[in-house]
Amino acid sequence: MTTGGATDGDATDDGGGGGATNGHGGAMDGRAANDGRVYQASGDQHITEHHHYGYRPGDRADGGHPDSADRAGSRSGARFDGRFDDRDRDPAAPDSVRRPAVGRAPVVLRDRAEVLARLRESVAPGRGDEVYVLHGMGGCGKTAVASAFFEYATAGGARVGLWVNASDRASLRAGMLAVGGGAGGGGGGGGAGELLAARNGYRSAADLVWERLDHSPEPWLLVLDNADDPAILRDGSWLRGSPRGTVVVTTRRSAARWWPGAELQHVGVLPREDAARVLCDLAPHSGTPAQAAEIADRLGRLPLALTLAGGFLSHQVIDPWTMDAYGRRLDEGERVALIDQGADALADEDPRQLVGRTWQLTLDAFETNGLPEAAVLLRLLARLAPEPLPLSLLGRPEIGDVLPRARAETALRALLDHSLTERVDIGVRCVRSHGVLLDSVAAATPPALRGTLDATAARLLDAAVPARPDAGPYDPVSRLLAPHVLALLRRVTEPSAAAGVLAVATRLAVALHRTGDYPSAEETAHAAADLADSTLGAEHRLVLAARSRQGRALFRLGRYAEAESLLSRIRAIQERLFGPEDPDTLDSCHGLQLVLVNLGRRDEALTLLRTTAAARHRTLGPGHPLTLRSRSSLLTMLTAAELATAEGRSLLSLPDECRRHLGPDHTVTLGARHNHAWALYVLGRHEAAEEEIQHVTAAYRDRFGPDYPIALAAQQLLARTRSALGRTDSGIELMTDVVARRAHALGPDHPFTAASRRLLDELTAH
Repeated sequence: MTTGGATDGDATDDGGGGGATNGHGGAMDGRAANDGRVYQASGDQHITEHHHYGYRPGDRADGGHPDSADRAGSRSGARFDGRFDDRDRDPAAPDSVRRPAVGRAPVVLRDRAEVLARLRESVAPGRGDEVYVLHGMGGCGKTAVASAFFEYATAGGARVGLWVNASDRASLRAGMLAVGGGAGGGGGGGGAGELLAARNGYRSAADLVWERLDHSPEPWLLVLDNADDPAILRDGSWLRGSPRGTVVVTTRRSAARWWPGAELQHVGVLPREDAARVLCDLAPHSGTPAQAAEIADRLGRLPLALTLAGGFLSHQVIDPWTMDAYGRRLDEGERVALIDQGADALADEDPRQLVGRTWQLTLDAFETNGLPEAAVLLRLLARLAPEPLPLSLLGRPEIGDVLPRARAETALRALLDHSLTERVDIGVRCVRSHGVLLDSVAAATPPALRGTLDATAARLLDAAVPARPDAGPYDPVSRLLAPHVLALLRRVTEPSAAAGVLAVATRLAVALHRTGDYPSAEETAHAAADLADSTLGAEHRLVLAARSRQGRALFRLGRYAEAESLLSRIRAIQERLFGPEDPDTLDSCHGLQLVLVNLGRRDEALTLLRTTAAARHRTLGPGHPLTLRSRSSLLTMLTAAELATAEGRSLLSLPDECRRHLGPDHTVTLGARHNHAWALYVLGRHEAAEEEIQHVTAAYRDRFGPDYPIALAAQQLLARTRSALGRTDSGIELMTDVVARRAHALGPDHPFTAASRRLLDELTAH
């Protein structure tokens, strides 16, 4: 290159020659920046420049390019000589690998004593060659545990601490090369040239780094943080053990296949007391430990959510919030947005520090890695509750509306592997997801997808609830479905969708009631009606039906006054809106008469029951189960004199009618035989009564179990008949068992328990 005269240009970005020349002599005032070179001369000069680059795969051994023996201005036969300077530094290298790269560290690390004890044992003198994997959902505090352990292991220079961000391939490689470059590895052969060769692909970077770690003169602790893509570690063979140190990995990936030879440790949410202490640590003046515990429960005791909530409470200056006020706001609006207000105002927002964004990293990875169905399944789960969900629900064909049924298994395995849900076995195989996670995913679900997801969730639940609930033993699956139906009812906003979900909720309440789970039936019906009230209105047919079902459950719970008030009000509204012979009105009437007779208002109850039975006969027909049920109930209310009338005599043949219309094993048929036995007892026909009720009692016990409410009622009648026949000891034995079982199931103060205890006292007195 020939230049003449002085230059006055700037050379940047590896520019070869210096700017424009003015063609005249003068002072040498050229400037260079950013690795640029400026050549200035007085007179004519010939300058030859050789650029030396590291060897790349495909280059010739003599430095030339395979397609050109002398590529102009680039190689000119140069060979790599191992020398490098600041220009060769990896621009992605972290500023430090000697300190944990963490966000807001906890004031005090609560709980975690067991896992920290196991980790501390690994850095005892003479220990090494151990790999620990801390796994759990995002936001559960894996990095905080690793950071606390890091501080312990490095205190007083006991161990050299090394911290590498393993969230992506570039960060992992740069961090590990920094480790191998003397940031903590130490000994081992080779110099700076070997590191440059590793950076440029001349030699295995992982082998070089681990060779240096293996020859370190000092024991070390290496933390590979946020290793949520284990393939990155596997493909480069970056995860190894060494006799000179201990390795700790934090990850959301829980499958053991990713971590052969490692010791896995799950890190979950905090215990209630420790979760409350986290809030008190951060915002000590905002409330009491009891108030903090309530907030912690609403946040699912997730450490990230607790940290953000505590940060928000502690940052309020002009108008400080109390924990009670914070709890009310969590109930009122978008709780995820409120929680994330506690984040620090950082220049570069780390999505891992926000509950509204941390799981989006995984959802994005699903899309990138060709697993969009996993994201779809998680969005479907986000329409439901953070409670155990029976796995059988996800295998139903109705899921095909949003996800191919054949891909549901793959999608679920992906969610499990990424700690976005977990398997739980409570007698029923289930999966469970965290509430804050589900709220975050629900809030980020595109509005255009929500209607389809809600409809699919409703169809899945609808298919899982019996179409015609019948009496039967306790069903754990039905109980597990209740919170999910209610959660979906909270999510839906369209009236038609709300009506469909409310119908499922009411039918589920009926199913729970008929298995004897009266508390769940009352809670489900009550909550469903309250949720749908704002969308459908208080006088919507389905809302009224749910309230009526709530009243029926209140009666069975022994809350007679509440049941009478509610059922009377609902019946009056239904009569006004739908007429006195509407099926829903008659259903409320039948439930109300049960309450009235137990309140001692026998005549009022009998009139209402006769009206109900006659109306059902006209509207539903003589052989309908509800008609036969109401007529059967009359047998329990009539006196001996009334049973001797034409009405009574026709009712005494009711079991035969039920067998003819419904079959001998139908629940209504068994109930008619039960009530028939009572009528025989009232008439003084004790032997016939005992024979009938003995068969019914055995049938109930075989079908429903010994603790089922109507099985105990039948056993109580059997005790009466035996005592009436002079077999008092047998009667007392049967009644003692009834009292014990009712006290256990219903409580010692329930009216049914009290009535059974009075009967036992009477039998004992005689």
